[in-house]
Amino acid sequence: MLKIGLLNGPNLDRLGKREPQIYGSTTLPQIEEIVVAKAKSMELEMDTYQSNHEGSLIDKIHEWADAGFKGLILNPGGFTHTSIALRDAVVASGLITIEVHLSNIHAREDFRHKSLISGVSKAVIAGMGHWGYISATDYLCELHINP
Repeated sequence: MLKIGLLNGPNLDRLGKREPQIYGSTTLPQIEEIVVAKAKSMELEMDTYQSNHEGSLIDKIHEWADAGFKGLILNPGGFTHTSIALRDAVVASGLITIEVHLSNIHAREDFRHKSLISGVSKAVIAGMGHWGYISATDYLCELHINP
């Protein structure tokens, strides 16, 4: 069975409360429930994790890579624009990574336009809200079935 990790970075635990005009009113537990159900319907195994701490995110990527996971859906939050260490963990993991953002980072403040993760990701999805996670799940499944 294909194993995929769903990893969310800083402040994403505040979804539903934090700037709903930008990020929507759906909470992270609701998003995880929807995406895990989608993965299960596609006969995928999905593990979820969120942390506000860079090192914890890096440790989880290493753990999943060592456990034989094949894919990673990653919303790095604010670390998108700042974390070389997170980028390096993605590269070292060998996981097929899909970078996801709830909002369209390219239509926001200038500092959000540059992602350190995009260049090492198979695909980037931005601005689709929680549907971006579902699209990433579909895409990873398709890559596994039709490599």
